[in-house]
Amino acid sequence: MRYIFTLLLFAAALSLQAQEKKSNPKPIIVEASCGECNFGLKGKSCDLAVRINGKAYFVDGTSIDEHGDSHSKDGFCQAIRKAEVKGKIVKGRFKATYFKLLPN
Repeated sequence: MRYIFTLLLFAAALSLQAQEKKSNPKPIIVEASCGECNFGLKGKSCDLAVRINGKAYFVDGTSIDEHGDSHSKDGFCQAIRKAEVKGKIVKGRFKATYFKLLPN
């Protein structure tokens, strides 16, 4: 009985570790900008988006205003920037778990 419990505990730990790897991928470098102003996405106002493999997605988990003035010379509404991100695409949106704007 003790061995079965140990085996089940070990299997649960492996399963949890596998889930953590899926939810915390290595960061990737993407283009980041205003989805409406620079990526041609339809929306009601200026919203942060990323372009991955040529396709643009609105971002959840951070906002356009958390990364400086979007209408400044190098802001998201004026320029396409590079960012290091982690997350996944869910229902056509990028769910960011990590977002770091890279220097120009």
